[in-house]
Amino acid sequence: MVNALVLQIPNTLTSLRLLLSIPLCLLILDENYSLVLWIALAASISDGLDGWLARRLNATSRFGAILDPLSDKAMLSGAYACFAIVGLLPWWVAIVVVGRDLFIVCGALLYHALFGRYEMEPSSWGKGSTFVQILFALVLVGQQVEPVFPGQLLDGLEYLLIFVALASGAHYTWIWGSKALSQGRRTG
Repeated sequence: MVNALVLQIPNTLTSLRLLLSIPLCLLILDENYSLVLWIALAASISDGLDGWLARRLNATSRFGAILDPLSDKAMLSGAYACFAIVGLLPWWVAIVVVGRDLFIVCGALLYHALFGRYEMEPSSWGKGSTFVQILFALVLVGQQVEPVFPGQLLDGLEYLLIFVALASGAHYTWIWGSKALSQGRRTG
């Protein structure tokens, strides 16, 4: 039998990752990109570890299923807003990334208010968008520490970032809109 405290490790790691978004953003604003990379590494490890432990310990929870993507969104949205503030990224790109995340969170809250409980299930487009956001952020920050990437790589990743963010936002709209219509027909 696994101790109840051990079962809280995945949620604790996820909560700590959410808290890491604060120093990450402050360090971006301070343009201390070496430390930003270390925090990003710690966050990446905790993101993989919390999910693995939750499955391994059979400690998955609704709290963790909601907090995990919110932690990712807080960290990435905060980082992208800070990238725009310090001039590493055009504002409109940050607005696309942050706007997509706000749109998804607001849509989930609206669905919950209108129809009740739902299961948090990331789509393949959503996972792809998060992956590209992380990849772009790491390349962008890495470029500030040691400029080894050609400008064309950053440009290509930026276009991919925008495309995947818009496509995943549209995909979530389709999925949740369909669920809402289906629920509306059942209750109406």
